[in-house]
Amino acid sequence: MKLTVRDYVNKEDYRHYDTSRLRKEFLIEKVFGEDEIIFTYSMIDRIIAGGCVPVSKPVVLDSAPELRSPTFLARREMGVINIGGKGKITVDGKEYILNNWDAIYIGRGVKSVIFDSEDYKNPAKFYINSAPAHKEYPTVLIPKEKADSRHLGSKATCNERTIHRYIVPETCQSCQLDMGLTHLEEGSVWNTMPCHTHERRMEVYLYFDIDKGNCVFHLMGPGDETKHLVMHNEQAVISPSWSIHSGCGTKNYTFIWGMCGENQDFDDMDEISCDDLR
Repeated sequence: MKLTVRDYVNKEDYRHYDTSRLRKEFLIEKVFGEDEIIFTYSMIDRIIAGGCVPVSKPVVLDSAPELRSPTFLARREMGVINIGGKGKITVDGKEYILNNWDAIYIGRGVKSVIFDSEDYKNPAKFYINSAPAHKEYPTVLIPKEKADSRHLGSKATCNERTIHRYIVPETCQSCQLDMGLTHLEEGSVWNTMPCHTHERRMEVYLYFDIDKGNCVFHLMGPGDETKHLVMHNEQAVISPSWSIHSGCGTKNYTFIWGMCGENQDFDDMDEISCDDLR
């Protein structure tokens, strides 16, 4: 396992950042490791984000020195969404099959997690979010068909999309982690606009299904001091609670959102109108 630590960034310092500093602090350029797990540990609500692609062998989830714990999930919970070929995750000896866009919640206290692909020629691609947990909740497999799915937006506003809510209170119990996937329809390019912040939790976005030669402009910062990061396929961005988190692509795309913090109320948002953006 490779684990990189990112320190907390406050919104007053952020106002002075140029492009290279923004990318250093908030962009996760390499999310997935082949036959290994790559993690980024953010001090912002202590979320961990990363992933693995088993291309020739099973991949075992180990602990890391930075966690000071005997196992990775000794004090943590985890959500996983598969965006690749058919895969399997073995949790304390029990095997779970994940097809493309299936998810799983794995609770605190689990000792052994092993990631593997059904076919190494078409490997699984497991995207992982993890947050501190105060209580043990059972492991739950959440197929795409069992997600709480909502079709929103319109072609007129370039944001016709379907939100698949996997790890939310309506679907499975967790301590603080929420996780889901949003897919924009052809011809739609905007996500999370009009924009919002939510001071009670932070968020990480993984952008994917971005075709070669295209990109997403991720907007961030307080409403009166917005900046952007250019995102390419399978890159992630850390969004503090004080920051908006909108994106506009050169064509449609898909993204996974993961949240942790004080509450899990999906609709707890502080909206910012387009008229007030600067």
